[in-house]
Amino acid sequence: MKELALHILDLAQNSITAGADLIKLTINESLKNDILSITIEDNGCGMDVTQAEKVKDPFVTSRTSRKVGLGIPLMLAACQRCEGNLSIESQKNVGTKLIATFKHSHIDRAPMGNMAETIGCLIIGSENIDFVYVHIIDQEEFCLDTREIRQTLGAEVPLSEPDVLDWIKNYINEGLSNLRGGVI
Repeated sequence: MKELALHILDLAQNSITAGADLIKLTINESLKNDILSITIEDNGCGMDVTQAEKVKDPFVTSRTSRKVGLGIPLMLAACQRCEGNLSIESQKNVGTKLIATFKHSHIDRAPMGNMAETIGCLIIGSENIDFVYVHIIDQEEFCLDTREIRQTLGAEVPLSEPDVLDWIKNYINEGLSNLRGGVI
């Protein structure tokens, strides 16, 4: 995949399929330590240790529509290509935490991509799921929590409402621009 945001979209879909109603995405860019980490954590059905290890194999999937599962293996390959790794912590009936790390400055590391669009797509496709998106660059932090937005709007206004979705995307772009000193 050409952008890490597309990997994130694909992996968050796994959390949705696992029945999660809360997905937390944390991107931590440590420029000082030259490390980029992406953590996707959910409260879905989880996996046992054996299953969590098997999902790194592209020929293992729980889907019935196809016989391969490429999301995790592709992310693992992207990590390893950039002097990083991918780990999965999961517990049955509790949830899963996936941590992908990269050497931030590695020449082969894909760009982050459009996180506002990625979060927007997740919201549109998952109206009853809450997302917490935290992006950290060194000591600076940006956070979007759909639970807070829902509380402000009330139950009658869906997050997928076009004006709300536009506001969310603009809020993310503004927050990321502020983190990067005016550059998205």
